[in-house]
Amino acid sequence: MSRTTAYIGIGSNVGDRFANLQQAVELLSQAPETTVTAVSRVYMTEPVGDIEQDRFFNGVVTVLTGLDPLELRTRCKSIEQQLGRPDRYRRWSPRTIDLDILLYGDLCVMSELLIIPHAELHRRKFVLVPMLDIDNPMHPLLHRSIAELLRTCGDHSVPIRLTEQLVKP
Repeated sequence: MSRTTAYIGIGSNVGDRFANLQQAVELLSQAPETTVTAVSRVYMTEPVGDIEQDRFFNGVVTVLTGLDPLELRTRCKSIEQQLGRPDRYRRWSPRTIDLDILLYGDLCVMSELLIIPHAELHRRKFVLVPMLDIDNPMHPLLHRSIAELLRTCGDHSVPIRLTEQLVKP
């Protein structure tokens, strides 16, 4: 069975944000044919968009998975629903949990349901910084490492590293 390394961004700004992230990591580890191999530190970040809301706690999880990208997306959406995120929501609104596939090996996918690499990956310090905690993969479209993307990122926010650490199941 072939397995692929995927990077999943996790974020929460509703309720017990840290506990929401930890639950998401645990539920990811229970996905079929999937092993959580690394978790980043947690960062507090400013929300994106024009809606007044609390700051996010963000991190990145690395998984080794036999699920194909659409199956992994379906699993991520299921976890979001389990943790209280509604099916439909206003873009950039507050959320209990947000799981986004950032990279899936060196695969590039562009469909109505899924875009890999994540379309905003190279523009968001809240995923670039935690991803660098665990790895420095190449962006398969831009052919630049995550460290290089962070150096040229136009996002001027300052992710604040928290002392609490997520536990890898």
